[in-house]
Amino acid sequence: MTTKTHQTAVVLIPPGDVWGPVQAIRREHDRQVRRWMPHVTLLYPFRVREQFDEVEAVLREAGRRVEPFEVRLGEFRHFGHGRSKYTLWLAPEPQDAMVRLQAALQSAVPDCDDASRHANGFTPHLSVGQVRGAEAMAELESQLQAAWSERGGLSFVAREVSLIWRGAPPDDVFRVDRAIPLGG
Repeated sequence: MTTKTHQTAVVLIPPGDVWGPVQAIRREHDRQVRRWMPHVTLLYPFRVREQFDEVEAVLREAGRRVEPFEVRLGEFRHFGHGRSKYTLWLAPEPQDAMVRLQAALQSAVPDCDDASRHANGFTPHLSVGQVRGAEAMAELESQLQAAWSERGGLSFVAREVSLIWRGAPPDDVFRVDRAIPLGG
């Protein structure tokens, strides 16, 4: 029997040496900065941690089918959540490479399809904050984009995905359990 939980996920985590500018924004605007490391969610919710050993082989096989690729974080976008609530995020490009990676992983664990069940399918994103109010959202997005473009965005090579987990509060900070390499 498979069991999914919101205490685990499969994510793409940028290398630690590029976190600085992202974390600076998240510390100011993201109420989840303590719980989550910078990441692109690929499968969430995911299997309970006790099933990681069981799913590792199929995820490794899926990861072998996707070669490492360069990711560029160059543009801010947002999701609206009704009633004037917004999530601000960086768009990983090329989007098609991210979508292929997510689809390969999901094909290995088809019951973990929540990330692709949204109206527009899977939308790769790296969340950096939450904002209330359309005007505030537009202003913040514009300010951050101008500063981000001036610095030239951020790039890294996606070489692995990570299986992460967290405990119940107060032990609710996600940590990496294991990494799954990409490519053969």
